[in-house]
Amino acid sequence: MMDQISLKGKPIRLAVLDYGLFEVFSGPRNVGICGFAIQTDAGELVLIDTGFPAKYVVDAEAATLEDSLGSFGRVLSIGPENTPDAQLAKLGLTKADVTLMIQSHTHIDHVGHMDGFPHVPILIAQAERDLPRPLYWSGKQAMEWPERDYHLVTGDFTLAPGFEVLLCPGHAPGQLAFMINLPDTGWVLLTSDAISRAAEIDEGFAGSWDVPLAIHHGKRLMRLAQQRDALVIFGHSPQQWPTLRKAPEWFT
Repeated sequence: MMDQISLKGKPIRLAVLDYGLFEVFSGPRNVGICGFAIQTDAGELVLIDTGFPAKYVVDAEAATLEDSLGSFGRVLSIGPENTPDAQLAKLGLTKADVTLMIQSHTHIDHVGHMDGFPHVPILIAQAERDLPRPLYWSGKQAMEWPERDYHLVTGDFTLAPGFEVLLCPGHAPGQLAFMINLPDTGWVLLTSDAISRAAEIDEGFAGSWDVPLAIHHGKRLMRLAQQRDALVIFGHSPQQWPTLRKAPEWFT
């Protein structure tokens, strides 16, 4: 375990990574599985989240059965192009370019390749890392913590000028969100699953690990976005995802 770290540079561009499409039976709704790549003017590359485990690319039906995920939903589309390696390649990058991994939280659709970057330190909320294993899915804590240098988040902090890490427990014990200031776009709020979709605010964050906390931080994030006139990219928005600019394109 290590103390919090800082980046040498400030963000200059951000890419949305497409890790596939999933149908949530409640709703129902089809949701994109996303991650993010953020480059700084010091040549650093931050990777936020890594999608579903590789076994879902090989045989999504068998993996769903193994993880008992079928009660919640089903994979609609996860192919070889929806892995971190393939998404980085769209940007002309490789996993060797990644200098920091951030886990927004540790559910199955965010931690699938957490162990796939052995040279890279991991920034994660202490409340998540203190768990015996990553949350994964509904009692199926199938993953071990990889051996890494972990930098633990215990509150909001500034990772770099224009890169704010926001601790927003509610959806998960150590849910993180991010405020990124880009040269052309301005502020971008990456809610991750602190707000999966705009409708979740009106729905009262039903099903969250801690509903009152989720409501509190959902309001806090949207208030901050309004104050900064930020572009909001939700964690799993059925309406936003199809129109969202994705790799190989960048927000600059």
